[in-house]
Amino acid sequence: MIAAIKPAGSKTRGLLAYLYGPGRHDEHFDPHLVAAFAMLGLPDPGREENATLTELARHLDAPVRLRNSEFGKPVTDHVWHCAVRAAPEDRQLSDVEWGEIAGRIVDAAGIAPAGDDLACRWIAVRHADDHIHILATTVREDGRRPKRHNSGVRVGHECREIEKDYGLRQLKRGDGTGSRRPAQAEMHKADRLGWEQTTQQWLEDRIRAAIPHVTDAEELLTYLEADGVAVKPRRGPSGDLLGYAVGRPGDENAKGEQIYQAGGKIAPDLSVPKLRVRLETATSEEHPTARRTQHTTPWHQATDALDSFHAELTGSTGDGPGADARAQAHLASLGELIEATAQRAPADLRGEIRSASREFARAQRSQVRAEDRVADTVRLAARDIVHTATGPEGSALAALLAAMIWSAVLAQRWHEAKGHAQQSAAARRALDHLQTAVDQVLAPTLAELELRLPREETRRTLAHDVRTAVPGHAERILADEDWPALATVLADAEARGHKPHQLLKEAAEQRELDTARRPVRALITRIQHVGRDPVRNLRAEAARLRSTQSIPAASGTGSAQPRPSAPATAPERGGHPRR
Repeated sequence: MIAAIKPAGSKTRGLLAYLYGPGRHDEHFDPHLVAAFAMLGLPDPGREENATLTELARHLDAPVRLRNSEFGKPVTDHVWHCAVRAAPEDRQLSDVEWGEIAGRIVDAAGIAPAGDDLACRWIAVRHADDHIHILATTVREDGRRPKRHNSGVRVGHECREIEKDYGLRQLKRGDGTGSRRPAQAEMHKADRLGWEQTTQQWLEDRIRAAIPHVTDAEELLTYLEADGVAVKPRRGPSGDLLGYAVGRPGDENAKGEQIYQAGGKIAPDLSVPKLRVRLETATSEEHPTARRTQHTTPWHQATDALDSFHAELTGSTGDGPGADARAQAHLASLGELIEATAQRAPADLRGEIRSASREFARAQRSQVRAEDRVADTVRLAARDIVHTATGPEGSALAALLAAMIWSAVLAQRWHEAKGHAQQSAAARRALDHLQTAVDQVLAPTLAELELRLPREETRRTLAHDVRTAVPGHAERILADEDWPALATVLADAEARGHKPHQLLKEAAEQRELDTARRPVRALITRIQHVGRDPVRNLRAEAARLRSTQSIPAASGTGSAQPRPSAPATAPERGGHPRR
């Protein structure tokens, strides 16, 4: 059930004309009162032939007229309007039930607290099966204005209780950190102009897409302007940036003027103070390429960076504001990494990963104040991807997406433990998109691996490794259709000097397999990532070093020194055959 409180109005008679009228598309039928401040003697123009809208408006406005006659400054914002709608799948409520619900809503809003004989006057009109409209005049019988501070939050909480009491669809309770829900007028305008998103949704996507590219709030505004967004900064006398507003090209008012929306109104975490703390913590003194090794790309670096995320979220289930602040910082940085990946992923995967990014935007913020500095590693990895990465190799992208899936699972658990219902649901939706994306990117990799199936004897040995390394999951792994591909990955890693038993054990410790939808694929992506580099042969390197040091240095003045004899060493083995 959703209760939408509209902006305050000044014309009681005009709103009554809409509630009792046919509607904009003749969708209203049988409009009538289901509840009111005093049903006895109150005219109902929908059911009484001689009752008029003007008469009903006069009843509702009586306290307003009395107050305006006694005070010099008249009240002009006295019309309170709230639409209360049930979910499409909910059962049809009776007039009596709707009347009870209306009474609970005006009580929660502070319009008419239960037992208050001097409360505001109000009515509830029903003109459809699935919703009612509550109209109130916000001047009490004693001439005072009602206390409505934070009324939207209280009404939302009451709706959650109503859902339980009446057996309706139960929505998630919010915490005030979600984006504002688009108004009907905004949605109608988007439809009229042929836009797939409302202006607010479009602007939020543009701002979040820009964040991985910039290092401070000033850069963010410059980037947005270059991206075609209308930007209006707000500065203090010293020139410092205090705030900003952004607008969508073509979104104009009746006078043809550009409409702007403040960043903090688009989403709570997009205000200048919060962006400044978040962006300016992550700074690197070295060029991104200086942090790479021969076989490491930004995609590999991002996967490695998520290991710190996993460690933090796994260890943050305990109490304490410090642990929560660190976990919240990692959640915000994960959102930036998903967005950066969406921008640089292959075209056929971009839509799915971008959908995951949009969903996770709700999961990356809560009332917990983040200690942003601890998440610099993940945030810098996101910047490396958008600034320096070209198209990723399939296994590297699959490993990153798999690490993001485990991250989303941990994020969902953390939010559930903290009672963040909306964020937990958003993490679950993002997880679904990420799983679809990793399945798509893995398909050609799995086909190629199965073409290089190891010999039967090698597969039997590798199966023994599986049974000893992960005994609780061995039968499920060996019966999976992707087991041949995993056998190939293990054989490839062994050829580079890795031990399959150790790789399997470490992979299972890093990502629990109980909750994995496809545990074999989780192992494949992880082992391909950690086993991509050959193991260093320290004996061979030491022998080469001794050989280099034994060569006498040429000197123009000194005589050649005798070459010391090298100690005998056992011949190096070119590999380590299976047992």
